[in-house]
Amino acid sequence: MGRGDQIYVMREWMALQGVYEHHGIDCGDGTVIHYRKPSETIERTSMETFTRGGKIYICHHEVCYIAETVVMRAESRLGERKYNLLYNNCEHFATWCKTGTSYSTQITNFIPIIKHLNPDALSDPIENAILDAKPKDSSILLNEALAEIKVAWNDIQPQYNQAVRDLNEWQRVAELALRKNREDLAREALYKKLNYKQKAIELKSHLDKLAQMTETLLKDAKVL
Repeated sequence: MGRGDQIYVMREWMALQGVYEHHGIDCGDGTVIHYRKPSETIERTSMETFTRGGKIYICHHEVCYIAETVVMRAESRLGERKYNLLYNNCEHFATWCKTGTSYSTQITNFIPIIKHLNPDALSDPIENAILDAKPKDSSILLNEALAEIKVAWNDIQPQYNQAVRDLNEWQRVAELALRKNREDLAREALYKKLNYKQKAIELKSHLDKLAQMTETLLKDAKVL
């Protein structure tokens, strides 16, 4: 770890440990430039403030700027307040400093939290965190929660739509096989249809839970 390195630590989201990576640029003098929360401003802070006691990891790139250029690019954006979870987060910033491209692996290849946790189990800590927060912070938490749900929804919905298309296609194949007196092919097609139908049911269940979480959060927000 040294000057110009893109470093990150695991941070919690709401009450869930190790959910996302918080990125920054190591200035080599005990300070880090990063999109700091809760100010959502690009600041130079101490390494201790950045890590919050967490383990430091280094993000490696095959092609990147030299250390002096990386730090200079980071310094050029000090004071910026244009944070956006999906389009301009801490990883977007740090990767831009390092490579010249604003990019976030966490968002592009994001595996929704609900693939690791039951949505029912996820909704309680989200709602509790918002309801227990100070009024000033509750709207920020709400927006972050809704943004995370949107990312998950955008990942699952295309999979659901594809599963529905596949099951309909195998139904068509089965009907065609029966018309040609190929019961063997029809049985195989119906078997594949059932597999896609089960997948569609499971994905639809996830979407329904996400929709319910969104509705609940918005209702709770009205009483904050």
